[in-house]
Amino acid sequence: MTVIVTGAAGFIGMHVAERLLQRGETVIGVDVFNAYYDPALKAARAERLASYPAFRMERADIADEKAMLNLVKATGSERVVHLAAQAGVRYSIEHPFAYEHSNLKGHLSILEACRHAGVEHLVYASSSSVYGDRPLDGQGFREDDPTVSPVSLYAATKRSCELLSQSYAALYGFPQSGLRFFTVYGPMGRPDMAYFGFTGKIMRGEPIEVYGEGRMARDFTYIDDIVDGVVGVLDNPPAHGAHEVFNIGDSKPVGLMEMIRILETALGREAVKIMRPMQPGDVTATYADVSKLRALTGYDPKVALDDGLPRFVDWWRSWNGLN
Repeated sequence: MTVIVTGAAGFIGMHVAERLLQRGETVIGVDVFNAYYDPALKAARAERLASYPAFRMERADIADEKAMLNLVKATGSERVVHLAAQAGVRYSIEHPFAYEHSNLKGHLSILEACRHAGVEHLVYASSSSVYGDRPLDGQGFREDDPTVSPVSLYAATKRSCELLSQSYAALYGFPQSGLRFFTVYGPMGRPDMAYFGFTGKIMRGEPIEVYGEGRMARDFTYIDDIVDGVVGVLDNPPAHGAHEVFNIGDSKPVGLMEMIRILETALGREAVKIMRPMQPGDVTATYADVSKLRALTGYDPKVALDDGLPRFVDWWRSWNGLN
């Protein structure tokens, strides 16, 4: 079968597409290759996928509803994994209309294409940011917890996408699964993420800015574990007309200072730290309860941060010609 993966030159998209190709699927990638971060990294991901004969990349904007409908119809794809979006909590404060275009109009464009082309299962990216800012209380965030207090425009667009999908599943019947990702990291990751930016600054001897005075915690989730969850959900569509949402995380929050310590050990260098207050849009902590995903797919994260970060560092050194 043919699977369309939007955002295929992105971090999660490339790894999901590659996993599908490795198990024998035909994959059509879609990406606009914008310059939100280093285009060379997106080009490298696309080049890696191009080595598979069963892969084809379409350079297109997901917000172009005619192009998306024509593509889904022409390929006869019965499954779509929609991962393309404008990422970044802080970026949304200064560039709000980029999120209206890619996240809202883009998601609606994909929904319309799936509806008219008879897609049997749409899997799409949401975010842990929909839970808002809440303290750790010893229990993970659950999918049925309230999601009515977003603290960033990015979070608001992701929750809006979930509501759009809920309405389309009810109106038109095609099954949909939303994935609330929790702080994904690993080789070929996004340069705008803290662990990535910290690595470059530590290696250059530059100070790093530690926001939230170092008191923040994140449910860091290694990319291979994320892909396990995405593919598991893709293979288990909900019933006709149903819409389900799943957390995908490691389910073991790690403090920001502990993450920095692990990174320092992997790099063999100590960071010069400048402590800063919380930035607008940031949340104090994230913590995924993955019991719903585990019940459906047997999901079981395997890569802890003290193993995954050194893997990232090995890749980073190679990417920067330091090996």
